Amino acid sequence: MIHPTAIVHAGAKLGENVSIGPYSIIGEHVEIGDGTRVGPHVVIEGHTRIGRDNEIFQFCSLGAKPQDKKYDDEPTALEIGDRNTIREFCSFNVGTSQDAHVTRIGNDNWIMAYVHMAHDCQVGNNTIFANNATLAGHVHVGDWAILGGFTGVHQFCRVGAHSFCGVGTVLLQDLPPFVTVAGNPAKPHGINSEGLKRRGFSAEGIAAIKRAYRALYRAGLTLQEARLRVAEIAAEHPEVEAFSAFIAQSDRGIVR
Repeated sequence: MIHPTAIVHAGAKLGENVSIGPYSIIGEHVEIGDGTRVGPHVVIEGHTRIGRDNEIFQFCSLGAKPQDKKYDDEPTALEIGDRNTIREFCSFNVGTSQDAHVTRIGNDNWIMAYVHMAHDCQVGNNTIFANNATLAGHVHVGDWAILGGFTGVHQFCRVGAHSFCGVGTVLLQDLPPFVTVAGNPAKPHGINSEGLKRRGFSAEGIAAIKRAYRALYRAGLTLQEARLRVAEIAAEHPEVEAFSAFIAQSDRGIVR
């Protein structure tokens, strides 16, 4: 399952039924789980651990040193979960000692071509990154979030679960769960109601999330007043709890 032109270090750990394509390079500290397929001309280096049943397309660079001048060759890591699709020319860097020491991508993510995930990013499960979506360092992305093509996320921003970024979005502040944004800089455009329906949210739950959205964005309240109002809605509707907790904990400020 390893092409004769591939270079696999003797210290690398490969699971069962792993395939490595032509001219790919696998480094000493790399671990690849069962059933993962690595295409041609892929470089996987650093302390990188990849789970099972992933498909990594040609010309990807995974586990390289971060693009951070403070990085001093400390032994940091990249962790990728299971069943991810990683398309052509993606680049994911290892973490730094300035954060959690690890860049982490979860399970079942659909990551299209030319996506960059910088050092110390933490990405959940079932996300979609369209072509050329880019995360600066220390960005956190929640489950089921969707980033449209050419979306750019500023360092230290948080992207909430089930949120949606339109094509060409520039995200400079935290994006709450469920919210749809677009533009440069990003502006809110309602909630991701269609996505919530597809994921089994009830009509009552979606209506409660819409009420919380209106309290934050349409009622003319200050941020503190909106937080209190959203907390009241969350007390009656558990679907809103994630929204309430997110806006209560923001450090960079909320997209408004």
